[in-house]
Formats: sequence, structure tokens, C-alpha cells
Amino acid sequence: MIQCALIAACSTLAVNANFATSSGQGVNSAEDKRAVATFGQRVASYVKLRNRIKSKIPKLSKESTPEQIAAFEKSFVDALRTARSSAKPGDLFTPEAAKFIRGMLKTEFTPAEKKEIRNVVLDAEVARAPLKVNYPYPDKSEFVEMPVKVLLRLPQLPKEVRYRYVGRNLFLVDTDNNLIVDYMTDALP
Repeated sequence: MIQCALIAACSTLAVNANFATSSGQGVNSAEDKRAVATFGQRVASYVKLRNRIKSKIPKLSKESTPEQIAAFEKSFVDALRTARSSAKPGDLFTPEAAKFIRGMLKTEFTPAEKKEIRNVVLDAEVARAPLKVNYPYPDKSEFVEMPVKVLLRLPQLPKEVRYRYVGRNLFLVDTDNNLIVDYMTDALP
């Protein structure tokens, strides 16, 4: 139990340490710093919750059958959705964080870079994911690889969560279960 608490505390510190843009650009004002810090704290809280829930689910053995794996994944998603039953858009992408991200994406790229990013994102053949928090990202949808230029400027995320574009919308998706953690609209530079 103490070991689990220590691991959780260390991972929370590591998560919080990663919440700056990798390039260091864009986070200039006190308002921007607060927005990024709040976003980081909210993502860290989500990660702490999902890790706590995952630790309570009976572990799979190395000999687990596909049915057992599917049951484990379903119980993880169901427990997480229940724990986040009141989740809504903007819980992690607060209005301040969304404003910062939209502004940074619009100002930190040249017109040619913006065009290249739009081409990568909008040309991808991805089924539309629903704009619903706490909802599974459709299995038939493929994840669009995030353009590296964008990832380098966005606040860094822990390994449990990833950014994904679907059309002009930016999603936060849980990497283990494809659950939509949050989203913001009109986030394409």
C-alpha cells in the first residue's frame, strides 16, 4: 500500500513537471502560465483517478484468454465512466486552457506550416468521433498521428493520455481504453 502511494506521488510529480510546452514558447504571460498549470493539474488528477481505478480491477494473468482481456477492458472502462459520470467538456480543457492552445496554435506557426498541419489532419480518413466526454473513441476510427510541430508546442502529456485531432477538434484520449477524456472544438491552426 505504501509502495502504491509512493509510486502515485512520484508519477504525479513527474506529470506536473512535464506540463510546459517542450519548446518553451508561447507560455509568456502569467495568465498563460496559470492556464497551462491548471490544465496540467486537471490532467494529473484524471491520471491519478484512472490509475487508482485500474489498480482495483483484478489483474490479468499471462495466460488470459481474449474473452478475459475483453472483460478486463470493459470493466476498466465501465468503472472509469462511472467514476466520471459528471464529466463534461471543458473539465480539462478549461476555457483559459482552450484559449491559450487556440491562440498558440494560431500565432506560433507560419502560414506554410499551418497549411501543412491542416493538410495532414484534414486529409486523414478518420471516422468522426462523437463530441462526447466519457465516451469511447470509435474502434473503427483510426488515430491521426499528431503533427510533430504541434506536439512540440502543446503542453506535454503523461503517457496515459494523448492528443488526437478529429477534423478541427482536439481530443484528449486515454491510451489504454480509447475513452474520450475531454475535447475542444476549433483547435486547428
